[in-house]
Amino acid sequence: MDSLRVTEIFYSLQGESSLVGFPTVFIRLTGCPLRCSYCDTAYAFSGGTRLSLTEIHHQVRAYKTRYVTVTGGEPLAQPNCHKLLKMLADEADTVSLETSGALDISAVDSRVIKVMDLKTPSSGEMAQNLYQNIGFLAGQDQVKFVIGNDEDYHWSKATIEKYALNERCQILFSPVLDQQNPTELAEKILRDQLPVRFQIQLHKFLWDNAQGK
Repeated sequence: MDSLRVTEIFYSLQGESSLVGFPTVFIRLTGCPLRCSYCDTAYAFSGGTRLSLTEIHHQVRAYKTRYVTVTGGEPLAQPNCHKLLKMLADEADTVSLETSGALDISAVDSRVIKVMDLKTPSSGEMAQNLYQNIGFLAGQDQVKFVIGNDEDYHWSKATIEKYALNERCQILFSPVLDQQNPTELAEKILRDQLPVRFQIQLHKFLWDNAQGK
């Protein structure tokens, strides 16, 4: 029976991305090969509970929402994540995947909105970026840059230009709380007239935690 190791399944408001604010079911899968300096979900690196796809489906269906997000950890570290995404998409949900960008996204169901990090210098994991993934992004997809300092900002600007990301997909700039002042980042974006969406992690302002519940 197909199964996945799951850290938690919970219902909250989407705190990031183009779907921010929508009531959403989150499926947080266990495990991640990266160790980013600003990670706020280290509790998902190990442990979890092994659930069948059927069990996951039943828990998701307990909530009356169109929106489902598969996150981690790094969801694609578990091969059966692809089966989960297809199962969710088959039911016409608006399904999004939050992924680090360090693992191949080419096999992700095309109906799924991919929200992919490109790791900035301050993450400590920039060498893990798999730039071939950019070729598999479409207009509904999003690339997220988590900005911790000026070096991250300038690197992100250069990367957008190098890969013409604004012509391929949506772009998100998100400040690292307690490292990058959000107002200063917003002012830089306006000054440089960047083609990006500024975002703050809504759930942390509402509930002061990484989970948003």
